[in-house]
Amino acid sequence: MPEIPSRRAVLAAAGSLALLFSTTPGTVDALPDLSPGGWPAAAAPGPAQVTACAPPGGGGLNAGIPTASRFARSHGTVTALTLFIDFPGSEARVSTEERFAEFFPATRQYFATSSHGRLDYRPEPVHRWLRMSQPFESYGIDRGVGWHPADPDGYNRLVREIAEAVRDEVDFSAHDLVNVLAAPHAGPSAVEKVLSVSFPGRPLLHTPTGPVQNISFIWSRQPGDSPHRVLVHENGHAFGLPDLYWTAPGEAPLLAGHWDVMEQDWGPSNDFLAWHKWKMEWLTPDQVDCVAGPGVTEHLLSPGGEPGGTKLVAIRTGRHEVLTAEVRARSELDRMVCRPGVLLTRVNTAVSTGEGPARVIDSTPDSGGCQSLPDPQVTAELTDAPFLPGETFRDREAGVRVDVLEAKDDGSHRVRITHD
Repeated sequence: MPEIPSRRAVLAAAGSLALLFSTTPGTVDALPDLSPGGWPAAAAPGPAQVTACAPPGGGGLNAGIPTASRFARSHGTVTALTLFIDFPGSEARVSTEERFAEFFPATRQYFATSSHGRLDYRPEPVHRWLRMSQPFESYGIDRGVGWHPADPDGYNRLVREIAEAVRDEVDFSAHDLVNVLAAPHAGPSAVEKVLSVSFPGRPLLHTPTGPVQNISFIWSRQPGDSPHRVLVHENGHAFGLPDLYWTAPGEAPLLAGHWDVMEQDWGPSNDFLAWHKWKMEWLTPDQVDCVAGPGVTEHLLSPGGEPGGTKLVAIRTGRHEVLTAEVRARSELDRMVCRPGVLLTRVNTAVSTGEGPARVIDSTPDSGGCQSLPDPQVTAELTDAPFLPGETFRDREAGVRVDVLEAKDDGSHRVRITHD
């Protein structure tokens, strides 16, 4: 299989594009008031013993809990207005029904499976091609082109033309987010340049029926066995999730790898980290164990792909830092898991999108991974990251020790947390 220039590879060469997916550039939310212990006061919904392990984030896209209300709702019934655009000289060669079928019902089923039914995602398509006024090249769309309201071209021009084209048939206030599917051959192939992008967390344009906001553009076609996941990734931004791949200057470190679709959304299927599922309110408070202070506790974690049971242990280690534990095993969405076990991740809610807000801890560093058939779209080194029974992780600086005690026949794992 030829290697595809993934988001990670493209952005490592291009430098930081953090503002591309952020809220208004140049603005940062004020930090919350500090609790007497020096940590931000918990604000997430749920029992106090759980919210103590949910530090909030700052401005833009971040891993903090709760997610700001300016992003789209990520649980319950969510409607996604789905529009189709083509261009003079790049007229659509397929019907809108065919283009729609590349993403649905697969995307809806993905969200239903990953959330165990807590997200009822309903696409609402307008089945006609909206012809833009100029050829694709006239808009200046390229990797790294952001949202600039004063720009007469770019996405500002596209959004205005799209809104005008559906003015008499769409009520924007009736939808939680907007997906724009471009004609597949408009612009470069995705294997040459990744253009798909989202603009979440702020209104881009006001219309008589409400603002256009939390909008995702999908360009070209992605290869692989589940190419619809590019839309899952982009909608993840609409739900307030940050990029987990590296966009900052310098060489990309190991981050989350194929353990979350917000880093790797190409190649074989993968699920979300349990932390992201909690952030999107796909986990109920009784499915999260919080360790916020000293002591020794034991926890029974069930695999993320199975319904029911405790899914996440969150260990508060600092003002914005949390160490998380979850069980990952091969499942409908996690098809490439080759070392089932307890996955540990460092989460820092003060770290911006694209700069490593979530970093998986590798239980077998420098092993090269455990895949029998390596895939260029999977970070091989992290494929065997989970910890197995009898193995221990220590963070002496944070005063935390995690012992994996046993694996049960149903795939659940018992862990002991020692917090100094």
